[in-house]
Amino acid sequence: MTKAEIANEVAKSTGIDKAAAVAVIEQFMTVVKDSLSRGENVYLRGFGSFIIKRRAEKTARNISKNTTLIVPAHNIPAFKPAPAFKEEVAKGE
Repeated sequence: MTKAEIANEVAKSTGIDKAAAVAVIEQFMTVVKDSLSRGENVYLRGFGSFIIKRRAEKTARNISKNTTLIVPAHNIPAFKPAPAFKEEVAKGE
């Protein structure tokens, strides 16, 4: 499902126009990105959490050049679904 399809579904189910639904979705994504970039997790009860995972420094190999390099420690965004979310998805199988 694309962002446009989500906006169509939100517009139909809430009765607002599609442009307003797109604006709300865009702003939601901006708020989540900004929060994660500040190191704050975003918790949505019953849906899940957008969290920051810390990746440790590691050694990687470039096979074609037969060299090693150090990949520095870094943060990566992740989504952890709520138990209710996981149950709902599992029922849909």
